[in-house]
Amino acid sequence: MPRGAITIDIGPLLVLLMLALVLVVLFTPVVKRLAHKYDVLDAPSARKIHLDPVPLLGGAAIYVAVIVSLAFFGHLEYVAQTASILLGATLMSMFGVWDDKWGMRPVIKLFGQVLAASILFFSGVRVEFLHNDALNYALTVYWVVTVTNALNLMDNMDGLAGGVAAVASVFFFLIATLTGQTLVAPMAAVLVGACLGFLYYNFKPGHIFMGDTGSLFLGFMLAAVGIKLKFPLNTDTVTWMVPVLVLGVPLFDTALVTLSRIRRGIPISRGGRDHFSHRLVAMGLTRREAVLVLYLIQGGLGVAALVVMQANVFEGYMVGLFVLVCAIVGAYRLEQLDLSETNPAPPGEVPRPHPLYRLYRRRNGAGAQEAAAAPDQAGTANRQS
Repeated sequence: MPRGAITIDIGPLLVLLMLALVLVVLFTPVVKRLAHKYDVLDAPSARKIHLDPVPLLGGAAIYVAVIVSLAFFGHLEYVAQTASILLGATLMSMFGVWDDKWGMRPVIKLFGQVLAASILFFSGVRVEFLHNDALNYALTVYWVVTVTNALNLMDNMDGLAGGVAAVASVFFFLIATLTGQTLVAPMAAVLVGACLGFLYYNFKPGHIFMGDTGSLFLGFMLAAVGIKLKFPLNTDTVTWMVPVLVLGVPLFDTALVTLSRIRRGIPISRGGRDHFSHRLVAMGLTRREAVLVLYLIQGGLGVAALVVMQANVFEGYMVGLFVLVCAIVGAYRLEQLDLSETNPAPPGEVPRPHPLYRLYRRRNGAGAQEAAAAPDQAGTANRQS
């Protein structure tokens, strides 16, 4: 344990973990029946891998377990910040319920995420290392929105989002207990228990999904926990990498699909089977193997975060550089796969290529080649007619 850190009694935290786990195990069958009753189901489509409707709302059990468990543990000095985190997380969960049942425009969902992030910032749960309020606010909102959506996007295979969130929460818990952080430790412990309890059901193919109700809630909670990590015995020019590494798999997946869709001229918001997990399956792994590989990678990044936590500037950035190089090489390899059938357009969608795609095409001379090819294609069509 670092010198000067506050000692945390781990016993009550393990009780919290078990309480959250048991509550999720008990509540998940209830919300599954409610999902069937009120027709909150995820229907099969060309962009999804399941063949039968699957109940959503599994995230409601996670939400209830986390809120109830945290009600049994808290420090008076953190009441305002705890309340703001849970208020923002509740807002995310409510947006998720609406989206699971009726759907929601991305811009409205984004507005809700910015509002929830703002609640955090003005209650004191904020990025502070930029030493400028405007920049700290912008980075706080960016971090919360990015992590929230990253975990939402990871919810594309049975057991994936819940398992990745569980591994990340384990490392947040370890870091918090090692450094004596009495707000982060109980939150991380509860998240571990809730995720493990949900995996009891979600790891079984086609049993129940957490839906946006759960993925937005978990993503927001993990983003808030990452912000609250503090390392007074080290410099923030190094320790800012710790939460980024702990959440490395969902962040990498989001960067991969975003840049890949821009490169291919596909709307970023269009779903599909081009995520990290899908590409591992395309390389020959089974779905279960792909999920377990991502757990392993997430664990490796968590170990890297533990190293960076205690590293000096040179050591920390060497670790960060190694991870970055691995990410770039991995992304390049994954981008070589055949992605032509991974993102089918929904009926009636009007193609709107991202501005960066048009810039990419111009820089590669593709626009001129297409213009030159157009008269030849037209002439060929006339001759054939």
